[in-house]
Amino acid sequence: MGDRGKILIIRFSAMGDVAMTAPVIKQFCEAYPEEKLLILSRTAFQPFFKALPQLQFLSFDPKGRHKGFLGLLGLFFELRKLGVYKVADLHNNLRSKVLCLLFFLTGVTTVSVDKGRAEKKRLTSKENKELLPLKLTVQRYAEVFEHLGFPFLLENRISPALWEKPGNEQWVGVSPFAQHQQKVYPLYKMERVLLELAQKGYRLFIFGGTENEAQSAAIWEAQHPNITSLVKKMTLVEELEFIAKLDLMLSMDSSGMHLASLKNIPVVSVWGATHPFAGFLGFGQSINDAVQLDLYCRPCSVYGNVPCYRGDFACMNNLPEQTVINKVIDKLRNHETAVIS
Repeated sequence: MGDRGKILIIRFSAMGDVAMTAPVIKQFCEAYPEEKLLILSRTAFQPFFKALPQLQFLSFDPKGRHKGFLGLLGLFFELRKLGVYKVADLHNNLRSKVLCLLFFLTGVTTVSVDKGRAEKKRLTSKENKELLPLKLTVQRYAEVFEHLGFPFLLENRISPALWEKPGNEQWVGVSPFAQHQQKVYPLYKMERVLLELAQKGYRLFIFGGTENEAQSAAIWEAQHPNITSLVKKMTLVEELEFIAKLDLMLSMDSSGMHLASLKNIPVVSVWGATHPFAGFLGFGQSINDAVQLDLYCRPCSVYGNVPCYRGDFACMNNLPEQTVINKVIDKLRNHETAVIS
């Protein structure tokens, strides 16, 4: 089958969404090792796919040579030369739709991901909210390949890390930041969580990516020797290698959850304006490890980019620090038991 050409996979951004494609593509490769793949994404995300030999990574440059319609047209002609015979659009935005249309007009089979927009609108509605678990995003990605003629079974592969650490320490990654404020546990509350866990002897490593996040992490680092900031100190490749050594990740509904899932590390996730029911729980993670309050207004948005209409941000402000601490400790104890057994 692979001699017919290559399958083009499109997923431009954001980091967490691109990270979620990686385990799906990996399992596709295991099911169909004869197929050759091209993935079109932003250069920064290439490390997610470096372990897949049958995949060729193509850098998307939306602000440079691929800018605007003419840039996309030029990109289309570049891609045609690579022998694309099917397109898996895992993004389904304006740019990917343009590329899909161009391929469709030249006789190439294209399938775009169904984002379930109508279902998500009902899930986040103020009135007549339908609080029901929707299809996981990774399953939506897998269905794109199924519609292209490549069905395969997604498998849960989360497992405890087996790295030996000095003094039998337990290492906890903490990803306390997110692109949208409505997904961030208030930093003063997160500080209390970190200090109590550090005082109990856990080693904590803070992840993030911006200068402001680096400043917050440095303040926490200075307060206890068991807290270490890794913000802006590692490349993405180094970060992924370090995450693979963790016993647990404590994360918001953000890329940290998905990077840990990519490395099969269990995650305790904290949810505010968003909800695991929207389908963005880390691949293989359990909803039982999601820390959240049951409020009539949740979720109020799919991506956390809508201001709190109540004005009190109760979903995060009213979430007790001890609830988060207890969930982390319980998960680590269960993890330790699993490793011993």
